[in-house]
Amino acid sequence: PVKSHPLLLTLRRLRGNARGCVLTEPLWGIPFNLYAPYASLYMLAFGLDDRQIGLFASIGMFVQVIWTVLSGAITDKLGRKRTTLIFDLISWSVPTLIWAIAQNATYFLIAAIVNATWRVTHNSWNCLLVEDTDADLLVDIYSWIYIAGLLAAFVAPATGLFVGRFGLVPTVRALYLLAFVMMTAKFIILNSLVTETQQGQARMQETRDEPLFSVLQGSGKVLRQILHTPATLYTVGLMILLSIASSIRGTFWSILVAEELQIDEKYLALYPFVRSIMMLLFFFLVMPALRKWRIHKPMLLGFAGLILSQLLLILTPPGNYFFLFLATALEGFATPAAYTLLDTLTVTTVDAAERARIMALLNLAVILGSSPFGWIAGELSALNRRLPFVLITVIFVISAILTFLASRATERQLATEAAS
Repeated sequence: PVKSHPLLLTLRRLRGNARGCVLTEPLWGIPFNLYAPYASLYMLAFGLDDRQIGLFASIGMFVQVIWTVLSGAITDKLGRKRTTLIFDLISWSVPTLIWAIAQNATYFLIAAIVNATWRVTHNSWNCLLVEDTDADLLVDIYSWIYIAGLLAAFVAPATGLFVGRFGLVPTVRALYLLAFVMMTAKFIILNSLVTETQQGQARMQETRDEPLFSVLQGSGKVLRQILHTPATLYTVGLMILLSIASSIRGTFWSILVAEELQIDEKYLALYPFVRSIMMLLFFFLVMPALRKWRIHKPMLLGFAGLILSQLLLILTPPGNYFFLFLATALEGFATPAAYTLLDTLTVTTVDAAERARIMALLNLAVILGSSPFGWIAGELSALNRRLPFVLITVIFVISAILTFLASRATERQLATEAAS
């Protein structure tokens, strides 16, 4: 019966901060997923080229390095709840307004720099979500977080109609204004629904009389802790690789599809719609069956599907809507197995007592590892718009190998613990 579906049971069981985080997430996920497919084409419309778009993506990531370094200390000093509200407003409400009124490249550069502060709220919001939450619920909770964004799929086709009727630039301006209103509402409502976590209260008390940079000095001990935890090292490797793949895809997919594959702009929104529907089917039909499996096996299957989807995308002939449909559907079905389970793996392999600072260092490694790839992908796209997706395919192959090695290491660790 539908009522006994594991995901629906989890949703009904949610209490406290997890409930607030999950129930408000559609107010962020829906507008983001409406404008995201058009963001790069919107930049092209103002005269930017592939190299500039890639460069701005890399500049944004370099600025993220600074905020990632500071994010753990800020989250500990201000608390999870307060940090999330302040930096949500800065990192999303402000940039969406800048994008909405953009006139030239300068606007996009400023917005990328301001948007980089999302690295702080990424840390604090994750702490808010997981710290007082039953670990057994985390896979389902992260599934619901992704599902919240996928709800945009049901209104995305209407965006294509608006693009066809009013043009790309006016429609995307309206989407950014909608994003400003919905996201700002989300941040205020979320703040009213959550309370500071127990770990957050403890860290605020411990760091109350310490200057911000003094809190940062403890990161050396935390780094040594990470380096001596193989499971966390494998996890950070996968985080870096999937961050690179997501960044490249988010920046260059619409450029490839519209400019190289010659798909009409008004039909662009149909493909994220197909991708989202396939992801929803996976979450509700397949994800519950994966509960009895160890995380690594479904991740390997997910990477296999992602590799095949990218090969199909690269080989799609210009003007072939059906081939692109197949590539998009397969990618949508394979994505949750890799990305959702990695999120769960990340929060379950870190020391709860130092979660904010460990996550800050893991996120720093992700930024440092992935920041040059916006520029690299821009250069590749300038040569041939299919090349960034060749790079993504290679990244997924390496990710699959790393997942396999992580699985073997975990089995050896379990065998050693059993023997002792």
